[in-house]
Amino acid sequence: MAQPTVEEFLAELDHPRADDVRRLRAAIMAGNPSLTEHVKWKAPSFCSDGVDRVTFRLFPADHLQLVFHRGAKPQDTEGFVFGDDAGLLRWVATDRAVLTLGDPADVAAEEAAIVALVGRWIEV
Repeated sequence: MAQPTVEEFLAELDHPRADDVRRLRAAIMAGNPSLTEHVKWKAPSFCSDGVDRVTFRLFPADHLQLVFHRGAKPQDTEGFVFGDDAGLLRWVATDRAVLTLGDPADVAAEEAAIVALVGRWIEV
């Protein structure tokens, strides 16, 4: 069975934060026109040059997360540096971080910072 497009996936998404996912996805795509997207790991994932770089994490459903990574396979982290000026990321590895949005007000308040963060992340 073929993976649905992101649009198809979001049209059928039964999730308490579905509106936030749609809003944030639209903002990220509008702010970073070089990105492509597809459904991977049961969620929308943003790609740069064909490599998954930022992926929604939709479960557990009580919060919404974006996982910042450098693809599905581990990469060499020697010399890897990324500055999170906004303080939104929780680092789970040298080159992997999670951004957690607790409620819809967080999405609205942090939207511009998140879009900028994604743009910077895909450049490293």
